[in-house]
Amino acid sequence: DQSLFVRAAVNDVIREGVIAAALTALMILLFLGSWRSTVIIALSIPLSVLASLAALSALGETINLMTLGGLALAVGILVDDATVEIENVHRQMATGKPLEDAILDGAREIALPAFVSTLCICIVFVPIFFLTGAARHLFVPLAEAVVFAMLASYLLSRTLIPTLVLWFYRNAGLYTAHAPPAAGMPDPEWETGGTLIRKREVARSSRWMGPFTAVQVLFERGFQSFRDGYRHLLSALLHHRVGFSTGFLVFCAASWLLYAELGHDFFPAVDGGQIRLHLRARTGTRIEETVRLADAVERVIREEIPAEEIAGMLDNIGIPTSGIALSYSNSGLIGTGDADILVSLREGHGPTSDYVRRLRARLNREFPGTLFYFLPADIVSQTVNFGLPAPFDIQILGRDQVANRALAARLAERIRSVPGAVDV
Repeated sequence: DQSLFVRAAVNDVIREGVIAAALTALMILLFLGSWRSTVIIALSIPLSVLASLAALSALGETINLMTLGGLALAVGILVDDATVEIENVHRQMATGKPLEDAILDGAREIALPAFVSTLCICIVFVPIFFLTGAARHLFVPLAEAVVFAMLASYLLSRTLIPTLVLWFYRNAGLYTAHAPPAAGMPDPEWETGGTLIRKREVARSSRWMGPFTAVQVLFERGFQSFRDGYRHLLSALLHHRVGFSTGFLVFCAASWLLYAELGHDFFPAVDGGQIRLHLRARTGTRIEETVRLADAVERVIREEIPAEEIAGMLDNIGIPTSGIALSYSNSGLIGTGDADILVSLREGHGPTSDYVRRLRARLNREFPGTLFYFLPADIVSQTVNFGLPAPFDIQILGRDQVANRALAARLAERIRSVPGAVDV
């Protein structure tokens, strides 16, 4: 069931959006103490995503794994423009300016820096548009989803966000940086440098906001202590800048040593909860014997994978009956001794790669003379492999079949000596 991946991608985008909105809301509540700002910024996420979808639709793209992956990647940074806009407007409001002047001045000050910041993120994806072949069809939709969402976020921060600020704050009352403290609250606890607190809004809040206000005040105290500690640390580093710079550069250079220890791959592994095993019995094996061999292999699979994790198991044995030529098959079914076994795992299963590794070792040990290799089972691996049965597919062409077979055998033997090479 390849729809599992599409549903998972949709759920990932929704989950990322909810997490980003929740974390951003918490940040705004803690730093600005404003539920109005929280609502405004939370609205920017779905609107930016919808704008990106509209642009993708205009270009003829669809909602697929790559576009949804791009949206999931962009969701976490969509709130940047709106957050900076809100904070700067608050800073202007704290100086005592009228609301409209504060909004205009705040938007004008950060228009160019925010635009440059947005372009810096978008320009990273420009080289993707120069790809060719299958890679272009894979990654260009992802890049378009991210770029359109980022541009939409910037446009919303310049247009809709200021409008919402004007609408939400029209009756909220302004505050100044030197406004008198609220009753029972000493002024030094509320003056925290660049962190702005809307004192009048807090003072006018209802009783049910009392616990939230207390938490926010405690956070302000803790954050002020953090600011003071950071200031002292930065001052010490500036006084010893030569030693700190040298140590930092040594640390960066030493980090390059980790490069040799990291694995290399064309595409990150995807645990789709599916295993596709191909077996090939000895040449001339009757289909009845292949059926019995497949049953024996199934018993081994059920012993290695817990029964509660197996959702289903399907066997395709012998030459498939189809109007499509066998040359287009990616499993290698060429006779009655071939079989494909597809295993579907339930949600919450163990790592599929661990099961594959154990099955590969046990099957080759218990069934000598039978060839086993694992095929790409999920839609992502099949797409990345471009329809081939393995990530590496080597073809030998020549008129001398005997020489071709001998060359293929020697080449396969050399490939088997490569660390990490399996199913050769």
